[in-house]
Amino acid sequence: MNKPSVSAGVVAGVALGAAALGAAAVAVRAACLQVARTRNGLARVKRVHDESGDEVRVLVQGGVYQSASYVGERWAEPVFAYYRAFDDVFEAEDAMRDAYGHGINRMLMLGGGGFAYPKFALMSHEGLRMDVIEYDGEITRLARRWFYLDELERTVGDRLRVITAEARSYLGVTSVGHRRYDVVVSDCFGGAEPVRELATVEALRLVRGSLNFGGVYVANIVSASEGSDVTFLRDCAATALEVFAHAWVVPCGDAKFGGEENYLLIASDGNYAFAEAVPFDTDFLGTVLHDKLVSPSQKDWS
Repeated sequence: MNKPSVSAGVVAGVALGAAALGAAAVAVRAACLQVARTRNGLARVKRVHDESGDEVRVLVQGGVYQSASYVGERWAEPVFAYYRAFDDVFEAEDAMRDAYGHGINRMLMLGGGGFAYPKFALMSHEGLRMDVIEYDGEITRLARRWFYLDELERTVGDRLRVITAEARSYLGVTSVGHRRYDVVVSDCFGGAEPVRELATVEALRLVRGSLNFGGVYVANIVSASEGSDVTFLRDCAATALEVFAHAWVVPCGDAKFGGEENYLLIASDGNYAFAEAVPFDTDFLGTVLHDKLVSPSQKDWS
């Protein structure tokens, strides 16, 4: 397994960068447009304005922004920096094509939310086809009403498939089936908490089985304690390297929105280069995550 080996001093730079760059969201003149009951509790759609006075709709769950969209002509433009950062995967396309005979034509996204990245990706890449897995039908309904999913569907037609399913279950089907993707994007959260069951070795093996040769996995990882705690990022990096040959970390913090810091974790069996990736060594790697085993005494036998 080819694991990164760079000076340990860079590790501290990753963590300190999170603390230094984190900033509270700038949102004035907020108004609640809708409250809805979802599988993860109440969700609110709010209208806010950024520092420039531009109107932004945000989806709020668990006290955090889950998704956001500009209103009007800018409806497909990303609000959060990490949405734009997801597009870093296209930096691997030429090398992928040379090494494996295919580019990035089909993408799977785990977690629809307000469909912010699907809007950006499908409107930016003409030949791209995308399947989006969203397990909560109410969230999809909110996306169609408030976040321009209906406009996206009218514009791109069958290049977008919206599938109501649990992401882990869907991966279990595709990993043994015939549908394969060039990129799998993971952006799943339950309120402020990441969905751990999508970050384990067992889950990433399903992801790998869903990818074409040389395909890329990319996940949005959020820090804790206002950016100072990157434990989950370190654990996810260690886990990715148990399954894939290579892994990269890309900081994508946003000075306008979010008190925490976002990072992209990218993993692949292909040896690619990403301009914004920060080097790390084995000292950075945390604990490998596995599915939690349930003992017979803990099972519900009723």
